[in-house]
Amino acid sequence: MCLLTLALDESRRFPLVVAANRDEYFARATARLAWWAPEPGAAPILGGRDLDAGGTWLGLSAEGRLGLLTNVRSPARNDPAAPSRGRIVPQWLAADERVDQFWMRTALSGYNGFNLLAADFAQGECFWANNDGSHPLRLERGLYGLSNAGLDAPWPKVDALKVRTREAIAQSAGVDELAGRLFDALADRRVPPDHELPDTGVGIEKERMLAPAFIRSPDLLYGTRCSTLIITERTGRHNVTHVLERSFSPNGGMALLRRATLNHWPPRYNAGASAPAMQAGAVTESEVDAAAGVVPAKRSRVRSLLRPPAGRRRG
Repeated sequence: MCLLTLALDESRRFPLVVAANRDEYFARATARLAWWAPEPGAAPILGGRDLDAGGTWLGLSAEGRLGLLTNVRSPARNDPAAPSRGRIVPQWLAADERVDQFWMRTALSGYNGFNLLAADFAQGECFWANNDGSHPLRLERGLYGLSNAGLDAPWPKVDALKVRTREAIAQSAGVDELAGRLFDALADRRVPPDHELPDTGVGIEKERMLAPAFIRSPDLLYGTRCSTLIITERTGRHNVTHVLERSFSPNGGMALLRRATLNHWPPRYNAGASAPAMQAGAVTESEVDAAAGVVPAKRSRVRSLLRPPAGRRRG
């Protein structure tokens, strides 16, 4: 994954919103959004799958964990013999330990540069970590952006997607309308002026190619493979989470949409054993037009997904 925004408790109606693009070579074998097990007997996770290395860039577990991964663009420090970073998300989703314990062994495992957003909603916690020597940072309520540098690094496409995500959440009357606005934002192909581009060591021509939210290399070998949304809505007295994925071919055309609906997810962090079990509908697939219509949904209130830090009550 190369670009995402994460909104935590920014909206009383939509307490969790993720909008993300995965950029990759089209020759790399990939499975679309589905429930799958990393290994025989393992608990299934929901997400896409890299069939070359067997990992994923985005996934969630029925127990309330979420993992999101981006690479850090640093060609001078890249080790071609390093293990696949796609293993990290499945390992986080399957881990029993807390994020600080997980991070101690992950950061020392020889991976090339990466960012990890790791949430455990059953504990009411979400962290960002970067294996450039920093300790995991506990995230509070807010809107965050991430690409191939640190959290909230002011790259033009990160800043633009944050603005459009905030506007989409505020202006949307329902899940489908919000999804439409976010998919439009992820499809932005505008290239910023050269003086606004980061310098990551790949040269100005490649910086221009990688600068838009939605990427296509001139030779059509590399680009945005899929756009994924996670939208949680408060419905009645519980959460309903919608996971939507649009996947793309090199030549454009109609996008393929997959969608899963999870009832009672994320779990309430203080519900304990009495929390309702997650109910996951089947992943459905269809061809969609980027200008598809929207259906408003009923407005309601929502409680916080995050546990207030020790010694402080949230107002």
